[in-house]
Amino acid sequence: MASRKSSRGAGGSPSPGSKRETKHGGSKNGKKEGLSGSSFFTWFMVIALLGVWTSVAVVWFELVDYEEVLGKLGIYDADGDGDFDVEDAKVLLGLKERSVPAQPTSPDSEETIQPADKSHVESEHKNADVELEEEIQSVLHEALHSQPGEGHEDVDESINDQWQEKEEVHGETFEAPTTDDLLRELENEIPEAYETPDSDQKDADLLTDDLGAMESEPYEAPVSYEYDMDVEKTVSDPEAPGDSDLMPEDAIEHYTEDGVHGDYNEDHVESKHTEDVVANEPEESEMPVQAEDYSNDDLVGKSEKETEQDKTEKAKKKKKPKLLNKFDKTIKAELDAAEKLRKKGKVEEALRAFEELVNQYPQSPRARYGKAQSEDDLAEKMRSNEMLQKAINTYDEVVSLPNVPSDLIKMSLKREADRQQFLGRMRGSLVTLQKLVQLFPSDTSFKNDLGVGYLLIGDNSNAKKVYEEVLSLAPNDGFAKVHYGFILKAENKIAESIPYLKEGLESGDPGTDDGRFYFHLGDALQRMGDKEAYKWYELGYQRGHFASVWQRSLYNVKGLKAQPWWTARETGYTELVKSLEKNWKLIRDEGLAVMDKKRSLFLPEDENLREKGDWSQFTLWQQGRKNENACKSVPKTCALLERFPEATGCRRGQIKYSIMHPGTHVWPHTGPTNCRLRMHLGLVIPKEGCRIRCAQENRTWEEGKVLIFDDSFEHEVWQDAENYRLIFIVDVWHPELTAQQRRTLPAI
Repeated sequence: MASRKSSRGAGGSPSPGSKRETKHGGSKNGKKEGLSGSSFFTWFMVIALLGVWTSVAVVWFELVDYEEVLGKLGIYDADGDGDFDVEDAKVLLGLKERSVPAQPTSPDSEETIQPADKSHVESEHKNADVELEEEIQSVLHEALHSQPGEGHEDVDESINDQWQEKEEVHGETFEAPTTDDLLRELENEIPEAYETPDSDQKDADLLTDDLGAMESEPYEAPVSYEYDMDVEKTVSDPEAPGDSDLMPEDAIEHYTEDGVHGDYNEDHVESKHTEDVVANEPEESEMPVQAEDYSNDDLVGKSEKETEQDKTEKAKKKKKPKLLNKFDKTIKAELDAAEKLRKKGKVEEALRAFEELVNQYPQSPRARYGKAQSEDDLAEKMRSNEMLQKAINTYDEVVSLPNVPSDLIKMSLKREADRQQFLGRMRGSLVTLQKLVQLFPSDTSFKNDLGVGYLLIGDNSNAKKVYEEVLSLAPNDGFAKVHYGFILKAENKIAESIPYLKEGLESGDPGTDDGRFYFHLGDALQRMGDKEAYKWYELGYQRGHFASVWQRSLYNVKGLKAQPWWTARETGYTELVKSLEKNWKLIRDEGLAVMDKKRSLFLPEDENLREKGDWSQFTLWQQGRKNENACKSVPKTCALLERFPEATGCRRGQIKYSIMHPGTHVWPHTGPTNCRLRMHLGLVIPKEGCRIRCAQENRTWEEGKVLIFDDSFEHEVWQDAENYRLIFIVDVWHPELTAQQRRTLPAI
């Protein structure tokens, strides 16, 4: 075709172009050809100058955010040279094979792919290639053909309000915070197979740490929601202060004996009393307990259901969090350099770098946030509460600066509240959470966190109002449902609490898969006479919240021998048992004297464990601390016990008299921890009508004899005799706990 066209142009008939030249005065001698060349050069210069001035205008008026464009393209770096270029495009479009340079291993490398993960990563790359081949064209088109104002930097949401200093109350028990849906959405933003080295992306990855999942967390009414579900099973968190001296001030867990599950203590990754038995300790040898098998029940899968629609939702790309304002983008390289030091664990150097940036650019929110993070990290390293307080103050300073991106405000306040809770400053944390709700009123996750904040200070009334508000805005919010159900149960509204607890657990929402909620739903169902309770206990066991269907304590040391009933020989505390049985009459007589003369020393059981009846107790030791005034009334009994530190030093138990009158029934319940065993010495025992069940075996008391059982197993008591029953209760450390564990385990 081309050759025929050429021949026609060269033949006798003139081409249209030739006619036009002649018409405009051109001659065949070439003069017009010179003029035409000059005209071409002139137009070329005009167009070139227009191009230059257009480029200047684009840059000067910031019509295109090139950093954002390059940031988008940077994640498609296929050949590993650190940027996106023509070679990367060829690789992604299949025109060139991907070259994978050997990566030397470095001790400073932030992430290491284990052999078991390699196949997963390789398959991920293959899948990503197909997707990226399609996406690269659309990204290029969007970057290069967007209209002015499109694809540009989002308008910063700035908060210029100055917040006055918060009142902080010291010494409150805590074990800090919970889940943040924002983080969960952000952490999956960039495809996992690719890494973006800039500080924006690193901060996005850190959102999960900084807004750490508020796994909002044993209860039993009445509730003083000290939020700490499973302190002993808490796993290590890279952002956490660790099992260190960086502990809540005065953070002794204030729990009553069996009602510890009523305290809402937020599960905090930072409070790491990791109580797993060391390798040379006895392995767990839990005695199997026969129970109904609900493993195939439809209920089991409900709370972890995931429809195809859910998977599609998760697969959707999330909007990248905005961490830099316009000014911070101009110093991005300096911010990246300081952040790189922090990520490599060079905390002191990172802190110095961020401090220099703050001094040089005092209005930079990102520099100040980096300073707060570095102080936070250094507090962990130094195990210093003082340094942690500095971090808290710096987080608070971030939000007072001008032009702070909204995502950075969320991160700063969230982390500030978290750290305040870690130090036990619950009221200060509550003020911070109130700020978050005020600034972002449409974000129900912050309202959920605020509800937890109220529960942590024992303000169930305000917590209830918050969750009612959340449920009015988001009726299917599972997190709000389980907490609202918990509050209703604490108010002894048993029947009303059940649907909220059940629907919340079935939702599978973050923060709902918590042993306390399984515990309380099962307990509520038991009190209503519904055998479905054991389905939920079974599910809680399968999810790893309980040691077994029957052993449902939440503060556990792994690997301890577990069986409902024990003999004195099995415990190794034979001398204590012999002493109690030998002196039982002395112990009885002193107890009876108190009943006759100082009856007020026997206090009613107040943990909502009775279905009916009259049950009172007179305590001599609590959490390993002697009650000196009480012991003045029974001096010989207390002197007798002083010889046995396994009892008097048991900081997870009590020593007390217990009197139960006829017509009393104690609901099935479990104690808080598997770290103790409970001894019952019979003092005044009616001939018949009194019995105790532990797991699936019933036993009765005898005067002058000791019964020993593990009260972390479900137990229940009936007193149907014609006279009162008086026993002496002595808790002892589980015999397999090491001396160090007995010294360091937090009190219950």
